[in-house]
Amino acid sequence: MSAAQLPPVAPEVTATLVENLSPRLRKRLDAAVTKLGARPTHRDGDTVTIQVDDETELRLHAPGGVVATADAITCGCLLAPACVHRAAAACAAPTADPPPDLADQPTRAAPEPASVTDLEPASATGLASVKDPDSAPDSAPDSASSPSSPEVASPAQRAAADALWSAGAAVLEAGIDGAGAVTQSALLRAAHTARIRHLPRAAGAALSVITLLRAARAGDPSYRTADFVTALAELLGTAHRVRTASGAELNGARGHARRPYSPDGSLRLYGLFTEPVVTDSGHGGVRTWVAGSDGRLFTVGDVAPGGVGRAVGVADRAVRLGDSALTHRELGRAGLAVSGATVSPDGRLGAGKGVKAVTARGAAWTELPLAGLWETPPSEQAARALRSTSRYADPDGGGSDLLFLDVELIGAVRESAGTCLLALSESGIAVRLTVADDDPALAHRDNLMLLAAAPGTRLRIIGRLVPAPHPRLTLLACSHPTGEGTIDLGLDRLRRADLPNPAAPVHPAPPQPGGQGAHSPLYILERRVEQTVSAGRAALGMLGDVTAETRRIRRAGLPTAAGLLAALCTSAAQRDRDLFGRLLPADTDSFATHWLTAALYTAAVADSLCAAAWEPVREGPAAAPSIPDQRPGRAVAQTAQY
Repeated sequence: MSAAQLPPVAPEVTATLVENLSPRLRKRLDAAVTKLGARPTHRDGDTVTIQVDDETELRLHAPGGVVATADAITCGCLLAPACVHRAAAACAAPTADPPPDLADQPTRAAPEPASVTDLEPASATGLASVKDPDSAPDSAPDSASSPSSPEVASPAQRAAADALWSAGAAVLEAGIDGAGAVTQSALLRAAHTARIRHLPRAAGAALSVITLLRAARAGDPSYRTADFVTALAELLGTAHRVRTASGAELNGARGHARRPYSPDGSLRLYGLFTEPVVTDSGHGGVRTWVAGSDGRLFTVGDVAPGGVGRAVGVADRAVRLGDSALTHRELGRAGLAVSGATVSPDGRLGAGKGVKAVTARGAAWTELPLAGLWETPPSEQAARALRSTSRYADPDGGGSDLLFLDVELIGAVRESAGTCLLALSESGIAVRLTVADDDPALAHRDNLMLLAAAPGTRLRIIGRLVPAPHPRLTLLACSHPTGEGTIDLGLDRLRRADLPNPAAPVHPAPPQPGGQGAHSPLYILERRVEQTVSAGRAALGMLGDVTAETRRIRRAGLPTAAGLLAALCTSAAQRDRDLFGRLLPADTDSFATHWLTAALYTAAVADSLCAAAWEPVREGPAAAPSIPDQRPGRAVAQTAQY
C-alpha cells in the first residue's frame, strides 16, 4: 500500500484520532503506520479497504473523495474504535486541502471568476514552496483583509500563531527522523486551528511542512532538503509575523483563503507561449502566457487532477475565457480582446460571467508590443523575477519570474544533476538552460538535447529564473531555429531537420559555474541549517567548536553569517540544569528563533548573489564564450550588509 492509494484525510480528522489514543498506543503509532503500509488495499467506489490481517478489515469512507470525519474511518478489530489502526490509516493517507472557510465573509467587491482554469496550484508559478492547489478562485476578500480589519491580530489569532510556532519548533527540535506521527498530528491540529482563525497562509505553510516531512520519511526521490527548509522557515516566519505585525504587514501574514480578483477593464492581449503544468499533488494542465499592450504579463490556466496525461491533452482544449474558441496552443500564438477583465495579484485572468473575450490578431516576438520584453536588460529582468521567485516572497507581491533573452547556443554542460545547455546572451552573460520537467511524456528533455547539438544557433528564448549563484534558467519556449514561428518546448517537438546544421559537432563547455558567488563560503551556514532539519537540534549541538568555520566565513567578508553560525550552534548545545543537576527541558523557542534567523539570512544573501550574477560582463578577455567571473571582488562584499 502506498499513500497514493488512500483517499486524502482532513487535517482535523488525523489530529483527533491521534489525540484520542492512549499514551501506550501513541508510542506504537509510528510502527503501526509502517506495518499498515505493507498491507493490501482494495477500492470500491468511495470506500477503500485495508486488510489489517486475515480477520480484520479497516475501511476509509471518502464521499466526495475526502475523509472528512473521524467516524468515516472504521476498524473491525476488538479494540475499535479506540484502536491504533484508525489513527495509523489517517497518518498514512495524504493530507486533504481544507476547503476555504466562506462563513462570515463580506460581500465580494468584484465579479467572481468561476472556472476550473483557476484551480491551478500555487506551486506551478515557480515558487519554493509548496505545492498544494488552491481550491478555487476568490473575488471576495477574507474577513482578515477587509477594510474593517483590526490593526493587530486578535487574541484568538495570536493563540493560533503560538500553537503553530510551538508545533514547528517541535519539528525542528526532533528533526525529520524524530518527527513521527504524534509530532505531525500536533502540527495538523495547529493548522486546522489557524484556518478557522482566518490565518490561511500559516495553515497552508503547516500543511506544506507535513507533506514534505512525510515525503522525506518515506524516502520519496523527489524530496529536497532545501524545500523542507523553505517550508519550515515560512511556517515559523509567518507565525512570528502574525504575533508581532500590524496593518498591511499583518494582512500579508494572514494571507487569503481564496485568490482575490479585481476588475481591470478592457485588455488587448498577445499570446506568448503555452507551458505544461504537472504538480506533485497529481494535478496536470497547461498555463498560457499572454502580454498586454503595455507589456504586463498575464496567464490563462487550466489545471485539475489528472497528472501529466492531462497536461498533454488539455493544450488542445478551448480556453475558458469569454466567447473565444481558441485552444491554449493557438492562444500562445494569437491574441484576445477582453472586456470586463478580472485579474489576480499574480496576473491570472478570471473567467467570470461578466468577462467577454473575442479572438484577435497576435504579434510575432519581433513585433511590438512583444519585442519590448526582450529590450529590458537581463539584470533588471532578473531583479524583477527574484521579487516573485524569492523563497519567502509575498504571495500577493505580483510580478513574473520569466526572463526574455537573445542568446547564442554554445553546447552541453555536464552537471551532477544531469546535462544542461550553455548559451551566451547578447550582453555577454553565460546562461545555463535546464529542462522544466524531466517526464518523458513531455518534450522538454528531447528538445534541449537537440538544441545542444546545434552550437552557434541564435535564438530568442523565454525561461524561468532559477535562483543560483550563476545565471540559470529553465527553458520554456524559443524561436524556431529556422526563424519561422516559435516552439513551446514542453509541448512541441523539434526534429533534426529543423536545426540549421544537425551534423555540427558538440563542443562541451567548461563544467564549473563561474561567478564569485559560486565560491562563497555561505554554503557552510546553509549546510548547518539543513543539517538541523534533517537530524534535529541534538546533531547540531554535538558539533563542538566551530571556530574554524566561523573564521573562514568572516575572512570572506561575511561577519554576520559567522555570528549567526556561532549563535546557532551555541543555542543548540545549551542545556541548563536544576539544583539537583538534572537537565531542564530545552529552550525550543530560542533555538527556533536562531535557526529561523539563519535560514532567512542565507536566503537573502543567495538572492543577492543571484541578482549580481546577472549584471553585464566587463569588456575584455573575461568575456570569452565560457562561464566568466562576472563579479570579481564585489558580490561577496555586498552580502555583508545583511
